[in-house]
Amino acid sequence: MASNILFLPFRRTHSVSLSAAIRQYISTKYDQHPDMFKRDLEVIDQLRTDAITSLEAHVSGVKKLTAYAAQLVWIGGKFPIDIGVDFTWYTALGFNTQKPESQNNLRFELANILFNLASLYSQLAISLNRSTSDGLKAACNYFCQAAGVIAYLKTDIIPDLRSTPPEDMDTMTLESIQQLLLAQGQECFWSKAVKDGLKDGLIAKLAAKVSDFYDQAAEFGTKSDIISTEWIHHMTAKHHHFAAAAQYRASRECLDKQKYGEEVARLKDSLTCVNEALKESRWINKIVLADLNGLKAKVSEDLKRAEKDNDVIYLMPVPPKSELKTLDRAGMATARTPKEVSDPASTLGDRGAFGQPLFAKLVPYSVHIAASIYAERKDRLVNTTIIDELEGLTNKLRDLLQSLNLPGSLQALEKPLGLPPMLISHAEELRQQEGLHKLRRSMHETTKLKASDTTTYEEGVTFLRSEAAEDDRAKAKYGTDRWTRQISQQAAEKLYTQVTEIEGYLKSANSSDELVKDKLKSCEGVLQLLCSTDRDLEEYVPSSRRAVMPPNVERAAGSLRTILNEVSRLESRRKRKTESLREKAKADDINTVILAEAARLERDYPMQKIEPAQFENMFEERLQRYDVDRKMVLEEQDEQTHISSQLKEANTAFASARRGDTSTKDREQALQRLENAYFKYKEVVSNLTTGRKFYNDLAAIVTRFRDECKDFAYHRRREAVQLESDLSNALSTLSLAQTSTLQDQQQRSALRSHYTPKAPTTDPLTAPTPTRAAVAPPPAPEPGMWSPEMGIKFGGGAAVPAGDMGRAVSNVHNPAYPNTRSGVLKGGQWDPSLGVRFG
Repeated sequence: MASNILFLPFRRTHSVSLSAAIRQYISTKYDQHPDMFKRDLEVIDQLRTDAITSLEAHVSGVKKLTAYAAQLVWIGGKFPIDIGVDFTWYTALGFNTQKPESQNNLRFELANILFNLASLYSQLAISLNRSTSDGLKAACNYFCQAAGVIAYLKTDIIPDLRSTPPEDMDTMTLESIQQLLLAQGQECFWSKAVKDGLKDGLIAKLAAKVSDFYDQAAEFGTKSDIISTEWIHHMTAKHHHFAAAAQYRASRECLDKQKYGEEVARLKDSLTCVNEALKESRWINKIVLADLNGLKAKVSEDLKRAEKDNDVIYLMPVPPKSELKTLDRAGMATARTPKEVSDPASTLGDRGAFGQPLFAKLVPYSVHIAASIYAERKDRLVNTTIIDELEGLTNKLRDLLQSLNLPGSLQALEKPLGLPPMLISHAEELRQQEGLHKLRRSMHETTKLKASDTTTYEEGVTFLRSEAAEDDRAKAKYGTDRWTRQISQQAAEKLYTQVTEIEGYLKSANSSDELVKDKLKSCEGVLQLLCSTDRDLEEYVPSSRRAVMPPNVERAAGSLRTILNEVSRLESRRKRKTESLREKAKADDINTVILAEAARLERDYPMQKIEPAQFENMFEERLQRYDVDRKMVLEEQDEQTHISSQLKEANTAFASARRGDTSTKDREQALQRLENAYFKYKEVVSNLTTGRKFYNDLAAIVTRFRDECKDFAYHRRREAVQLESDLSNALSTLSLAQTSTLQDQQQRSALRSHYTPKAPTTDPLTAPTPTRAAVAPPPAPEPGMWSPEMGIKFGGGAAVPAGDMGRAVSNVHNPAYPNTRSGVLKGGQWDPSLGVRFG
């Protein structure tokens, strides 16, 4: 139905199962079971259904839309915006209202819901009875709320969309819509003032502000590619209309104040504005045109009366327009964002109009991220900064013992026959652990993990390569001028960066694996011996001849033994400290503390999205409990420096006392090989444990990489199919709609000239005067060739020269041509003034 004001149309969508995506996300990303939220899952789907079906001007739709919007804002703190469901919406304005746009984005969904809320407010305003003061007041309020929702959408939602906004939600379009809604709200208030009989001066101020709003709406509209020219013409006409109405009301105020010359000047300006508005008469509806014609008639009548009275009676000078005081403005329409939109927290909870927030018992996604961040920092601190440092100190101490040929040289001397107790202990430890078999089994498991990770990684790379090949084929088929989307490497820059990173991880890990294999290979024979029986060990270790040690050797050996025992105690103490620290880190569960802090944040700032950065201070404070362990590492380092010095001095004294004694050399070497093999075994076990952990961690990385590659390839294929379809139909779908679109764009360009400065004109270029080239006379015609001088033969008669007009030739009389009534047809060359005659 035609109206003198416009409304914002609804955006349309399809039904999707938001609950299914949320259920899947909870089951894969959270520790809680989705069935715990069965009721919430049902409610969220029902809320969306109610919201997207509220496409009529009824006040009940406001609650449906705002309730769903409030829950969307709430769950935005519980889930990432790309939750895993494609929301499909159709634009409400522009030339592509039949083309859907899909985004896996909760904020995209929220933006569309709020747009529809603004549309509903505008349509509620249209539906009211605006012939009464109460109806006009309510309509003004609805328009102001609609403008507030658009303003909130523009400033708070679209900037945080994290994707390209819909084409009818760009800044210029939203600005134009907001100004249009404010203009119509101000117009309703102006109508109420007229109906209530307020003073002309106030009505003039109100009308001037209406004109300003429409002018701004039209200006932003011309800068938008979406606002139709029909709307721009409407807004332009309204701008001039209310400028005229403002001057008309100001003229009436001048009449009351006996400013008769100014009255005439303002009526003239009012008439000028009306005529400007009537220039848009081709494109505006009949109601707006009727309003303009009615105003023009009234202004013309009053101007005629005012000029006559002033010329005959008052004789006051009529000031030019430049001297007229600019009318003041009285702005009554402002963008008022409903509290349900700007502060959805007030609508949720025990006292909220929309009930309890959904998924309130679900631990927010950011809390899981925060917990994983703390766990990573804790593991890095405990394992890298503390345990790795302790193990590094122990390895340095073992290297020192090995370089000093200890404890083999001392064991060979102390126990020339049989096996030393420490060697027996080490051998028993390997037997219980099935040492060599354990290493081989662990190495096999590590190889399997590596193969699995490599396969998963290669699957992801295959997805990328297949997609890139498809894109290259399409580009070759359609050409780069038509196939304009980003190349694969740019569209998935992050994934292609990961390809290089993961490949580097695998190469580095492969090098480490080879080193571990070499270590095992170098000591495999001796380890096989250590895992055998004591009899085999006794046969391997030769006995020495010396049975009694000289006093000086005995003293030196005793001092060295004391230091070695201290080294053993040092290693044992470090082992216990390492185990204790691991238990401490394992028991350090921060989840309870983080949940308590998250609950406090949700309670104090219910609609503020919880971010991991909010827990930084808590992380720093909690990690301070490991300061004592870091201090312990420094103490261990100082103690090892001291004991290493003592060990070197004792070994030097021991070697000096035994100088020249080679009776135990073979036994020393055998015992030392066994001791070195034992420590090499421990080192390989540690390396394999680290390797398994690395490949297990890498499994999560490559699995996520493969899934992201698969999703990327799927979406790119869908995009390619759509693009191919568009290209295939591009030439075959040139229709009237496209023609009108071109005309619309041409009109828009013409309209933009009203809001952009014109370039200075220059004098037109003078056209050159044509001159005829000198041409030689034509040569004499050859026989058989026609020339103009030969004339034209008609009816088989002789040729009539060009100059011999009027000679008779035989012809048949045709009553249709009077000149042939005498039976003859004038022959000769054809005269264009006679026309063409047939028969």
